[in-house]
Amino acid sequence: MPPRTIDARPRGLAVWLVIAGVIGWIAAFALTVEKFHALADPNAGPASCDFSIIVQCTANLDSWQGSVFGFPNPILGLTGWVAPIVVGMAVLAGARFARWFWWLFAAGITFAFGFVLWLISQSIYVLGTLCPWCMVTWLVTIPTFYAVWVFMFRAGVVSDAPKTRAAGRAMTPWVPLMALVSYAIVLLLAQFRLDAIPQLIDVIF
Repeated sequence: MPPRTIDARPRGLAVWLVIAGVIGWIAAFALTVEKFHALADPNAGPASCDFSIIVQCTANLDSWQGSVFGFPNPILGLTGWVAPIVVGMAVLAGARFARWFWWLFAAGITFAFGFVLWLISQSIYVLGTLCPWCMVTWLVTIPTFYAVWVFMFRAGVVSDAPKTRAAGRAMTPWVPLMALVSYAIVLLLAQFRLDAIPQLIDVIF
């Protein structure tokens, strides 16, 4: 029996996947460039994304957490963010994918989400820093996770049961709020631990 193809073409999700993928890839590229500069000239001084003791990239890139798999984490981003871009563009072009494909894609997004949560905890509670380009990655990974899994429920990938699909449809409008609540929790944790909000305001303004 051939694998069942999911008929849904989530254009809104597809557009977001392309946008998030491009933003995430740019952040990964910027961090990779900073890492290469540091390796080429260890005495070059602060990186361009080092704004203060708290808001900086260098501490994160130089830590073991910054190369947890034996190579700089941004390389994961350079390769991994291509997937959402390709999937999003394919859906916009009319592609429909098998159930197993969506499960694999959701598994990759879930890994990215879990890895980001771990990096957030390490940044705030171990390294005591907030890496600007890392935060850009957090900014797009979190809503991507919610959006993909809500689609999985809504489109019948998780289950064909009407109640499951109805739950997915009901959750769809709440994805932005779920992301905002997640951002607020991270910001509050950073504020309680690092008094980060004043320094972030100084960097932005």
